Amino acid sequence: MKNLTFFLSFTALTFLGNLLNAQKISDGQTLEVNGMAVTFTILNKESIESGGKSYDRYKVSATIKNTSDKAYNIRLSAFPQIVSGIGLVELDCINATGARLTSKKIELKMKAQMINVTYSAYDKSGKFVNSTIPVTGSYYFDPGDTISDDAIFIVPQGEKPDVSVRSMK
Repeated sequence: MKNLTFFLSFTALTFLGNLLNAQKISDGQTLEVNGMAVTFTILNKESIESGGKSYDRYKVSATIKNTSDKAYNIRLSAFPQIVSGIGLVELDCINATGARLTSKKIELKMKAQMINVTYSAYDKSGKFVNSTIPVTGSYYFDPGDTISDDAIFIVPQGEKPDVSVRSMK
């Protein structure tokens, strides 16, 4: 019973901590988050009807620019390697429905650095050949770099996307 109480308390505090770290952002606004400038923009709006209800469909864009002197890097030691923690910021649309396979959030992640790797092998005919494949060597976000992503948010008709941004670093 004590373990269950502790677990529930810990979960609630973690959830509240994430909410407290989130900041509201509106159309065209730029926020400074841990040395990164985050901009949210509404690109397009249209009204749609689904299941007898009316909704507003927004095409949105999020951009992050590293305005600090700090570079973010994750170096990979083996391939293939499952990598987590490449997300920089997350924009969460609180009132998005997620209907019709649309988004509820945008996660802006570090860039992948691709390396061409040459290897030797025998082909189907038994001939020894060299081949080259691209492999992810690391993930990075250098000072001055910019990363963008688009998404579709569907919200109840008459509402604008209610978006908050939080740092994942």
